[in-house]
Amino acid sequence: MQTQLLKIDSRHIDTEVIKKAAELIRQGELVAFPTETVYGLGADALRPDASKKIYAAKGRPSDNPLIVHIQEIKELALIAKEVPETALKLAAAFWPGPLTIIVWKNDRVPYETTGGMETVAVRMPNHAAALALIKESGCLIAAPSANTSGKPSPTEASHVAFDMNGRIPLILDGGPVGIGLESTIVDLTEQRPVILRPGYITKEMLEEALGVEVFMDPGILAGEQETGRQSGLKPKAPGMKYRHYAPKAELVLVEGDMASVVKSINELIKTKKKEGLKVGVIATDETKEQYLSDFTVSIGAREDKDAIARHLYKILREFDQSEVDIIYSESFAAKGLFEAVMNRLKKAAGHRILYV
Repeated sequence: MQTQLLKIDSRHIDTEVIKKAAELIRQGELVAFPTETVYGLGADALRPDASKKIYAAKGRPSDNPLIVHIQEIKELALIAKEVPETALKLAAAFWPGPLTIIVWKNDRVPYETTGGMETVAVRMPNHAAALALIKESGCLIAAPSANTSGKPSPTEASHVAFDMNGRIPLILDGGPVGIGLESTIVDLTEQRPVILRPGYITKEMLEEALGVEVFMDPGILAGEQETGRQSGLKPKAPGMKYRHYAPKAELVLVEGDMASVVKSINELIKTKKKEGLKVGVIATDETKEQYLSDFTVSIGAREDKDAIARHLYKILREFDQSEVDIIYSESFAAKGLFEAVMNRLKKAAGHRILYV
């Protein structure tokens, strides 16, 4: 299969490009497209064969549910068994935007889209090209991140092309994304709202919108999401069961006060270099010049949380190109947006954390 890459400007939508992409969606084919979070790999959410193509292209386990993207709030009623009041409150507060809600599905939604679950994950992206594609196609679009399963999510079209060239017919290139981390996922099927994946929309923001306490999934709080794998339970949301976001090299997080972290990482670098290994470091603007590694990249200034989130996946992909053998990364206090950053870093590291 030959993969075509077409430019799309969210400020001036090229209707012919959107029409071409929409026709592929209607035909049950795959189209990668930009959102405000990461690039998505889209297909008709109500066609079992189309969802199967997503899993095949990504090499994704079929029990890992897909997120259905809509372009109007009223479309939630097309796929939900019922629309709870909490869903409407969150939709009014955060849609379009980086929030996914989980509700009970109706019979229109195939199990191939939900990973065999009776629930469905839904969001409305805050990106003009994505919304135009959904509207023009006349379909609800299931779309996980447009990367090979387990690898860092794509925040630029070139990342998608690297992973998906020859696997899908079309990539819409809308330039770098704005947020760079996947959406927050909140489960509304329990007695109380539960965050299954942290993201740009924080616990505090959700609580303000709902006026009730929002809980974190116990696996997030424990820093480990292996329960599903050990018990055989199906994951309710993307990213809950399998290792995600991983670079090719082994990644180790180093936690502690800044001076101790820099000192410890430099000691580790010296040891690894004596073993003949090439070492990389994920640093910040404040510390970048202090490391003795072969390849050091700053993820941004510590006070600029948005930039750090936006740069994370791009940096992990840069390390794949650098051919380092091991990567050490500074850590961040898991509050607000940094909670989402640390969630992704821990998964990328396979929960290898060194406390100093």
